[in-house]
Amino acid sequence: MTINRHFEIIYILLDRKIVTAKELAEHFEVSTRTIYRDVDVLSGAGIPIYSSKGKGGGISLLEGYSFNASLLTSNEQEDILTGLQTLVVTDFPNSDKIIKKVSRLFKKDTTNWIDIDFSPWGSGPKSKQLFASLRDAIINQFVIHFSYINSEGEKSERNVEPLQLLFKQNAWYLSGYCLWKKCFRIFKISRMREVTVTNQPFSPKPSHNAIKNAETQVAHSSVPVTLRISSKGAHRIYDEFDDHMITKNQDGSYTVNTQFPIGPWLDSYLLSFGILLQEIHPEDLRARMLAQLDKLKNNLNRSE
Repeated sequence: MTINRHFEIIYILLDRKIVTAKELAEHFEVSTRTIYRDVDVLSGAGIPIYSSKGKGGGISLLEGYSFNASLLTSNEQEDILTGLQTLVVTDFPNSDKIIKKVSRLFKKDTTNWIDIDFSPWGSGPKSKQLFASLRDAIINQFVIHFSYINSEGEKSERNVEPLQLLFKQNAWYLSGYCLWKKCFRIFKISRMREVTVTNQPFSPKPSHNAIKNAETQVAHSSVPVTLRISSKGAHRIYDEFDDHMITKNQDGSYTVNTQFPIGPWLDSYLLSFGILLQEIHPEDLRARMLAQLDKLKNNLNRSE
């Protein structure tokens, strides 16, 4: 408690320049004798704090003193402020007040250089609130309930102990322990519907690397795939594949060598390239895609 009071005294003096011992005593609900004892301790620790008597007198810091002079380098200050700014843009409780205090403490102006919106373009307030609800459930350790659509198009109801929000390959995921499947799972947040934070508390299971585990599961069900994509698809190629997977051909097209899990999700994904997709290997995947195109053609013909 004493250390916290010492720290806040420095902050108050940096913010207000000069304060009387009586004002500080009333603020901290201690005696003025305790405040003067705090001043002696801070002075002995190398903080240039002093008191003056008479009209206009009080306790103050040496002009030009800043907190970083004795504790943090300029780069360390910037790192702290950067970390706090990421809390501000995620609507972390009271983060705006915290960054205001710390920036004053360091005597630095903050630049609003980053902004983050987790929701899709055109989303309403309900979608924007989802991340805040998930964050609070993780921090406060409450089970969440939601409907989920998997990559096979199957809908299920889930109760999950949320552990972490993950960003992977242009999409957000929730890592948690699924009480239905009795194992750790990751869920694509865009497929979660009717998310409710329950009042059921939980104790976190032993930590695990959710992304590594998910990649291991995907790798077990994946096969090598080679795609040739038109030059007009360059924007998607560099958005969705690593450089080591990409080869630019003499005619301007691109060859992509990667791995995919075979299933309905892959069919939809490859069809999304439309006429940009010029070649597919292996042969059975190519045949599968042609069959899907025939089904699409028949569906469209029936709708006429």
